[in-house]
Amino acid sequence: MTISALNFVLASKKSEITSLQQMLQMGKLVGAVSQLIHVLQRERGTANIYLCSQGQYFAEQLNERALQVQLAEQGLAAQLSVLDLTGQYITNASRLFSCIATVLHGLSTLPGLRQQIAARTIDQPAAMDCYCEVIRGHLSLVFEAADTSADPAIARALLAMFSFMQGKELAGQERALAAAGFAARYFDEPLQQQLVALIDGQDRCFHTFTEFADARCMALWQQQQSVDSSEFERFRRVACTRVTPGSEPNDVALRWFAVTTARIDGMKQVEDLLEDMVMECCQMRLAQAEKAQQLQQLDIALIDLQMPQQSSRYAVFISEPAGQPNHDHYQTDGLSPQLSRSILDLVEQQSRQLQALDAELVGLRASLVERKQVEQAKGLLMQHRGLSEQQAHKTLRDMAMNQNKKLAEIAAAMLSVADLLSGK
Repeated sequence: MTISALNFVLASKKSEITSLQQMLQMGKLVGAVSQLIHVLQRERGTANIYLCSQGQYFAEQLNERALQVQLAEQGLAAQLSVLDLTGQYITNASRLFSCIATVLHGLSTLPGLRQQIAARTIDQPAAMDCYCEVIRGHLSLVFEAADTSADPAIARALLAMFSFMQGKELAGQERALAAAGFAARYFDEPLQQQLVALIDGQDRCFHTFTEFADARCMALWQQQQSVDSSEFERFRRVACTRVTPGSEPNDVALRWFAVTTARIDGMKQVEDLLEDMVMECCQMRLAQAEKAQQLQQLDIALIDLQMPQQSSRYAVFISEPAGQPNHDHYQTDGLSPQLSRSILDLVEQQSRQLQALDAELVGLRASLVERKQVEQAKGLLMQHRGLSEQQAHKTLRDMAMNQNKKLAEIAAAMLSVADLLSGK
């Protein structure tokens, strides 16, 4: 049996192109999820104001916000409908499809939640938790999409976008919680601690974003931060330091909501640019791979023209039939040294490219693994100790400080113990 090494060089490049085409589809999916999260965040904030004001404010906006979410759901459904459900070219297809199932289940709970909110048969904290759980599922989907990438440039762009979306979600939670406090005109200590944790969480997420974002996204983010935020900072100080808003006007909740909505809408501009960067990166890498494939095909065509007509065994692996002496080896029978060298150059060029990609991915994968372990450890604390997301993160952070270890190390140790106890 004769197998050409160059056939596998071409197959390797074809596989790379297929993988990049899949990543382009993942980029479109992430864009649809980004839009859906944004309108869900708005609906959550509107519902909070409505519930905390005993139906006095935002009653007319509830249906409008629900319609925006339903339209965004259609965009997500369109992307899911063209997804390859075989998972043949998706690295972590099982986890990705599981996240999609979680997202779709979460969206199915929204009609019932809206009925409860409209009838005011659910309180603000419970409604907040429901929305946060749905959005958390969407963010997990973005994380898994980032984990599917075997290309460093695309992985970096997705990591920047995921980190920024996490920060924006925490900003949305801050908007909703403080709006509830301002509407009730009361901030107890647990609520203030939650707000402080949310502010700290935003800082961490945006710091991670700056590690992976490109210059254009950084410039737009700095521009957004340079916008006058004195009123926003004043509201923050009131919420985090006073039990009651004091002399603030009666409609302070609406003003806080307007100010923070303007801030989050500014973040959405950055998020949209990050989405554009992901798509641009996918398209550029795909074009590069397709061009490289064309050049490979030309090189191989030239080699074929130079081949001795009587020989079809150029740089091949010969496997002797079963039962005969094993003399497996490479042969270059009938080839000139120059032609043999050309073949070897093609093989080595492909190998070097893949090695370079793997080396760059090591650091990105490590960052992804750490982030995933922290999220999983938070989930364990939330599930088994009934903590909120902010409380779970604070617990992990306090443990890390007390033991003088990194947050990721504490998370990894906690997951190891959980696996041991569950018998995994």
